[in-house]
Amino acid sequence: MLYSAYEMQRALLGTASNWASVGARLLDNPALPMGYMGMGPAMASALKVFAHLYEERGKPDFDIQPVEKDGETHYVSESVVMEKPFGNLRRFTRDGLPDDAPKLLIVAPMSGHYATLLRGTVQRMVENQQVWITDWADARLVPVSEGHFDLDDYIDYLIEFLQFLGPDTHVLAVCQPSVPAFAATAIMAEAEDECRPASLTMMGGPIDTRASPTSVNDLAMDKPLSWFENNVIATVPLNYPGAGRRVYPGFLQLAGFLSMNLSDHMMSHYEMFKHMTVGDQDSADRTKGFYDEYLSVCDMTAEFYLQTIEHVFQEHSLPKGEFVHRGKAIDPDAIRDTALLAIEGEHDDISGIGQTRAALDLAEHLPASKKKYHMAPDVGHYGIFNGSKWRERIAPVVEEWMRSNPSVS
Repeated sequence: MLYSAYEMQRALLGTASNWASVGARLLDNPALPMGYMGMGPAMASALKVFAHLYEERGKPDFDIQPVEKDGETHYVSESVVMEKPFGNLRRFTRDGLPDDAPKLLIVAPMSGHYATLLRGTVQRMVENQQVWITDWADARLVPVSEGHFDLDDYIDYLIEFLQFLGPDTHVLAVCQPSVPAFAATAIMAEAEDECRPASLTMMGGPIDTRASPTSVNDLAMDKPLSWFENNVIATVPLNYPGAGRRVYPGFLQLAGFLSMNLSDHMMSHYEMFKHMTVGDQDSADRTKGFYDEYLSVCDMTAEFYLQTIEHVFQEHSLPKGEFVHRGKAIDPDAIRDTALLAIEGEHDDISGIGQTRAALDLAEHLPASKKKYHMAPDVGHYGIFNGSKWRERIAPVVEEWMRSNPSVS
């Protein structure tokens, strides 16, 4: 019923959005002077903001722009190099990149947004690295016949991707995947897999949510697992390829994120309205660009979501040494030669200070020279991997760490 009710609301708002767009175009028509008189500009801007907020959205394009390097323009190619039911491995590389450029696997979160949320991460790292990214599928588009996808499967995907890329690959895990990326690294290290990561960078990841709990952590702890299963898990309706699949809908995750900073989001849209009213389209487009991405959401499988809530946020299985993969306990101490870098944002309201740094303590026998902690001043969660502070202050730290640890040998 939950998903069906949402679909009905979405259809109604989508229709209203279309009519609002039509009204805005009428007011903007040079042949109709009403758009330039009295309340005309304000009405047109209000209609545009409403239309943009509720318009139909699908998966955005990565749209990685050419790289300017040493006074030259280098174009970036994009291709899918491995296809799997619940996620593809997507490659980005620029022309003119040196043959010995480091290989980097960016592990995108499966947390309600598409991997394109890391567009800025890819754009910066493709300047000097060969880049691959985990491009996770929208669970509502995956037929039930493809089976289930849980935390074990997520880890298996990462291991398979790393084995495909070969030795001396570096891993950058953003937020939620820090836990399965760390687990995959430990599993491959224990198996002495030659394709284990040369380095693993974890950014704003919930390795141990007992450190500096945030409102997100508190919500996960306040309710029993059964509450999440009974209240936020829905069944995909018949109008999608994944009909019948149990999922945690992206629209619920988005509602949660919006509610955390509702006043900020309302103010952002009000500012966009003002920019449109005075004809400052560039400023309005910057806000629209952000929300085009932020409001594009996808579903995740119920089993993956519930296991993440249970083992990451409620049981703290990894830091307590109780994390299991395919029935076998994961040994963090098996990591003896993969260099670990933990990055946290000073103002991160999703993963608090100390939650990511905890990963360094779990690999007890990893030499101190192979561990590094970086706290980014004046940076929130989103700013860790996107924006000017990421490009100018954080990315260079990641690149230097990779070049200081080119392999596990």
